[in-house]
Amino acid sequence: MIGVLVFPDFQLLDAAGPISAFEIAARFAGNPPELKVIAVTPGPVRSSSGAEMFARGLRPSAAITTLVVAGGEGVRAAAKCTKTLAFVRGLARRGVRVASVCSGAYILAEAGLLDGRRATTHWQRTKHFLSAYPKVKLEPDRIFTRDDNIWTSAGITAGIDLALAMITEDYGEEIAQKTARQLVLYHRRSGGQSQFSSLLELKAANGRFGPLLAWAREHLNAPLTVEDMAEKAGMSSRHFTRAFVAETGTTPSKAVERLRIEVARQRVQSSAEAIERVAEATGFRDPERMRRAFIRAFGQPPQSLRRAARAGESV
Repeated sequence: MIGVLVFPDFQLLDAAGPISAFEIAARFAGNPPELKVIAVTPGPVRSSSGAEMFARGLRPSAAITTLVVAGGEGVRAAAKCTKTLAFVRGLARRGVRVASVCSGAYILAEAGLLDGRRATTHWQRTKHFLSAYPKVKLEPDRIFTRDDNIWTSAGITAGIDLALAMITEDYGEEIAQKTARQLVLYHRRSGGQSQFSSLLELKAANGRFGPLLAWAREHLNAPLTVEDMAEKAGMSSRHFTRAFVAETGTTPSKAVERLRIEVARQRVQSSAEAIERVAEATGFRDPERMRRAFIRAFGQPPQSLRRAARAGESV
C-alpha cells in the first residue's frame, strides 16, 4: 500500500502527482490501486490552494510499503510535530520505502532519516536546508535521490519523476513507460538530471529571442553559427549579437554551448547511447570537445556523470 502523508497547507500537486502515477501504474499492471492519504488529524486536510484531501489518521499499519511525504507552505510546522516524526521514523525502521517531495525533505531531516545520507529538495530551499541540517549530504541539483530505502525529490513535479522511478522498481520499465505516456510526459527524467533548464536560466528567454532559442535547441546538430542565428532572426550579424547580449546576458555562441551541454547531459545520464553519438547529435562533433565542455560546466567528464547517475538509481 502507498501512504501519502499530508498536513495543513501542503502543496496539492506534491500529493496528487505521485498518487496519479501510482494509480495508473497499478491499473496497467492489472492490480487494484492501493493508496491511502494520511495525516495527524483525520478528516479533510486543506492544501495551500484551498482544495482539500480527506485523510486517515496516523495509526501504525503493516500494510504500508511506501510512504510519500508531501511538502508545501505548512512543512515547517509539520516538521515539529512529534506524532508525525515518530510515525515516519517507525516506518523507516521497519524498512518501509520512505520518500519526500520538494520541501517534505524537512520532515525526513527533522526525523533524523537523512543524517549521513544523500538527499535533495527544491533549489530555493538549499541555503536554509544546508544550514539547518549540516549532516545531510545535500545534492541540490538533482531531480531525485535514493539512499537505501530513503528517497527524496526536488520541487513539485519532480515527485512524479520519483514515483516513476519507484514504479520501474516495482513493475518494470514497460509499465513505467506506459504510465509516463498516460500522464502525457515528454520523457522520464533520471534522478541525476539538473533541476534547471538553460532556456529558463537565460534572461528574458521567453522574450524577443525565445522562439530562436527554442529553435536552436531543436537543431543542435546544425553548426548554429552567429550568422545562422542572425539570419533566422532576420537581423545582421553585428546587430543581432549586440541585441542578443543585451537581452539574454550572454553571447549567442555561449548560449548555444549551454543548450548543447544541457541536452548532452540528459542523454548521457538517461541512456546507454555511445558518448561519440551524443557528441555528434548535440553538435559538439568531437567527443573531446564535449568532454572539455562538461569539465568546464560540471567539473567532470561525461563518463563520470553517467556512472554517478547509474549508481544513484541502482543503490
